[in-house]
Amino acid sequence: MTALTLSTAGAATLRADAVVVGVAKGAKGPVVAPGAEAVDQAFDGKLATVLETLGASGAEGEVTKLPAPGGIKAPVVLAVGLGSAPEQDDAYDTEALRRAAGSAARALTGSKKAAFALPIEAVEDAEAIAEGALLGAYAFTAYQGKADENGARKPLAEVALLGAKPRDKAFKAAAERAIALTEEINRARDLINTPPNDLTPEAFAAIATAAGKEHGVKVQVLDEKALAKGGFGGILGVGQGSQNPPRLVKLSYTHSKGARNLALVGKGITYDSGGISLKPAGHNETMKCDMSGAAAVFAAVVAAARLGLAVNVTGWLALAENMPSGSATRPGDVLRMYSGKTVEVLNTDAEGRLVLADALTKASEENPDAIVDVATLTGAMVLALGNRTFGIMSNDDAFRTSIHEIAEEVGEASWPMPLPSDLRKGMDSPTADIANMGERMGGGLVAGLFLKEFVGEGITWAHLDIAGPAFHEGAPYGYTPKGGTGSSVRTLVKLAERTAAGDLG
Repeated sequence: MTALTLSTAGAATLRADAVVVGVAKGAKGPVVAPGAEAVDQAFDGKLATVLETLGASGAEGEVTKLPAPGGIKAPVVLAVGLGSAPEQDDAYDTEALRRAAGSAARALTGSKKAAFALPIEAVEDAEAIAEGALLGAYAFTAYQGKADENGARKPLAEVALLGAKPRDKAFKAAAERAIALTEEINRARDLINTPPNDLTPEAFAAIATAAGKEHGVKVQVLDEKALAKGGFGGILGVGQGSQNPPRLVKLSYTHSKGARNLALVGKGITYDSGGISLKPAGHNETMKCDMSGAAAVFAAVVAAARLGLAVNVTGWLALAENMPSGSATRPGDVLRMYSGKTVEVLNTDAEGRLVLADALTKASEENPDAIVDVATLTGAMVLALGNRTFGIMSNDDAFRTSIHEIAEEVGEASWPMPLPSDLRKGMDSPTADIANMGERMGGGLVAGLFLKEFVGEGITWAHLDIAGPAFHEGAPYGYTPKGGTGSSVRTLVKLAERTAAGDLG
């Protein structure tokens, strides 16, 4: 894991492999951002001119490396684009700083130490830069040979953050929060990227148990026998076609001053073949990521514990492998859910809502102040919002708005979505209480309406469909790597912090 230090040294005097400075798009060309004054001085005040000569414009994510002149201890200056320069007296956007730091950290793969001299006007800026650098330095190498065997280079080993006032309590706290948060996001990324032959429901539960012991989180695991005894027909129905049986994992973080209770529920399909309703060729290869919701919930609960938040947070990981076999659930089967409702399974590839339904009912029994479920639930949500934005549905408009605002604050793209009551009729079944499929159009909203049926009476609930941003198949950008992203973890942790502070009403 990349180390983070706060340094009082100057950008020109700190010994490092590189010094990172910001450059923005100005009206007349690139503009050197605050924090890089000493570096600009070493270029005789002409750093912007040199960068423009090299083709740099200051566009977001643009990275330009150049040899450092005399007077700078680091041999390399790395200029990273921040996008458009802010208006006079305005600060740089924290998400722009976060992304720039991520781009710089990725560009410095193989380096031992880099000094980040990006603009910092407030504690929030320092925290954003720290988060971006630590997330941008992430690499999943567990299944690759040693670096000296295949040429793979290790991530940037140390980030030295300049201008962050290491003796100031607020800056120290921000750095500690960034470290805890990014380590858990990267843990979620590791889980998402782990091949499904190794990350079975049982293996995931074991990892959660070990992390719980390490960080003071109580963990309870229901195996297939306990699930059968308890009547968890949804989770069992999805998992019955696999030789790797399902699990329901409960993570409980409690605080002595926690006056509010937040429940998080995560879809944990460790591999989704579609079951008997088999996915077509070309749609199976990335289905190890179908447990991203459970990974996000797991990471958020552990992060809340590490940060000592004054709130009680319970995480429910609904873990199963959806496989076709002689014992698999068939289209047309009827499952009796934990709630007692019966569900006609019209499509076994609409399995996430089945495991979530049981977990939502179970979570509702504890009557929390709010429940948030997270899932890579529908391709329809990707069609609606694209690959970088998750949808938010809720039975409470104010709660939905709060989560959207929180996501925007922490730099995660989201959009509030409706739950139109007219779509509910499409799930009427002549055989059971409800079918697991409804109208094709608005399929993401139909899935949300299905889940709503299993939330306890009077409990505030929201559903995050992270099918788009949970797994990135393209080239890395900013602090977003190829593969698992850890989408929604920052939103969930900030929600827990707001709940602890009583800011959600």
